[in-house]
Order: sequence, then structure tokens, then C-alpha cells
Amino acid sequence: MMKTKAITLLGLGPGDPQLITRQAWDILNTVPEIYLQSSRNPLADQLPAALQVNVFDHLFEADAQTIDIYQQIAEQVLILGSRPEGVVYAVPGHPLIANPDCAVILRAAREGGIPVRVIEGLSFLGPVCSALGIDPLPHTGLIDALTLASAHHPDFPPDQPVLIYQVAHPQIAAGVKAALLATYPTDHRIQLVHAPGTDQQLIEELPLGELDSSQHFGPLTTLYLPPLGPATSLEAFQEIIAHLRAPDGCPWDREQTHQSLRPNLLEETYELAAA
Repeated sequence: MMKTKAITLLGLGPGDPQLITRQAWDILNTVPEIYLQSSRNPLADQLPAALQVNVFDHLFEADAQTIDIYQQIAEQVLILGSRPEGVVYAVPGHPLIANPDCAVILRAAREGGIPVRVIEGLSFLGPVCSALGIDPLPHTGLIDALTLASAHHPDFPPDQPVLIYQVAHPQIAAGVKAALLATYPTDHRIQLVHAPGTDQQLIEELPLGELDSSQHFGPLTTLYLPPLGPATSLEAFQEIIAHLRAPDGCPWDREQTHQSLRPNLLEETYELAAA
């Protein structure tokens, strides 16, 4: 049992008790209590019987779309970590992969002189990629569902695949859908991976417009968003321009300046206005 203030960030893995590391399991059988993000964690009822389990459900129930939830949890864990007995905060997957609250805790604890121990865990990313049969390299994006749900427009290029993690509630899914529909059509096919890496794993394919109609959301639900198509991003357009003006590109393009392109700009502007 810890006798001085300290914070242990413990990774519980994707939700299968067989995938908890031996180090994490030894700690769970040693400490008197832990704190979980949510009682919806698939391991919440499979932890050692003598372990007192506390949760932050009330924060998620208050406003499931607020990115400040992570900040609020971090603040409370930091207070708990300042107690003489410290605190063990257990999260899904790996503490520092797809757990923004842990990153906040780690940074603030170091600034405040509170010792932090990170107990590794298998992240959700491996089981999700196994379920989908994909390799995330070289360009798959990774974004938190709460961050996207609070935005008005996706901030990633649409010609690359994206994994959106912790689509835990229909409310979050509705916010994610609203942001994505600013760029993607309603019939864009997506995949939801529920409970990856567990025996309850389920892959659900549906159009983007029906995202929030799923009946299987959980704390580890991940949305796989396939690319919209080639050359559909600003970055792809920049690559085309750079290629045309490169030494091995188009001789005519290499000769152009802002002044020489002025007549073309005016002509295209009039055509756009007419259209």
C-alpha cells in the first residue's frame, strides 16, 4: 500500500481480463481502492472482489459532449494524489494513448512535485486494427470523439483514413456526425468497432448519416472513417502545385509569377461569378 502522496496511472487494456498485464494485476490485488473513468468500463465488475472501485460517472452524465470532462477528472485525480495514501487511477487501454486526462495529470503532477507511476497497458489501437484488418501507417489519423464533437468542422484532411476513439454515447456520436457532415456526404460508409479485443467485439458498418442510431455504443467504441477519395484535401492540392513547379514539373508553371497569372485569375473569377 502506498504511504506517501503519489499517482499511479494504470492501463487496464482493451477490456479482456486476459489482456491485463501481470504488473497491473498485481497492483489491483495490492491496493485497497482505485478510481475508474466510468463504471461502463468492461472490466469494472471483473476486478478483485476486495478492491473498492470509485468512478467519475457523474461527470459524464452531466454533459457527455463536453471536452472539459477530462480536465475535471484530471483535477480530481490530482487532489486525490495529494493525499498521504495517494491514488490509483485506472483507465482503458494504455494510460497515455487516447486518454487525454492522463496526459494532463502527468504534466500537472510533475509541475506540482507529485510522483507519478505509469503502468503500461495494451492500447485500443492494436485490437481495432486487428478487427478491421488494417495497418494504420502511413497516414491514418487519430482523434478523440469529444474533441471532434465539440467542433463545427473536421480539422483533418478527408483523403486520409481516421480513427475516432471513445464514441461512448449516442450524444457524442451525434456531435461527431454533425461535424463530419460538414465535409463528408451522409451516405459515406463508416465502420464502428465495439468492444475491440474482447469476446463482445462487434463491427458495425453503416452510412455516416445513421451514425448515432447504433444500439451498441460503449466506452471503447471506435469509429473508422475511410478516406473521402484521392486528391480531396488542401494538402493534396498543395502537392500538385509543388509538383508542377518542381524542377521536373511543368516548364510553363515554373515560369509563372503572381503578375503573369493575374489575367487568368480575373478570367476564372468572372466565370465563377457567372456560374
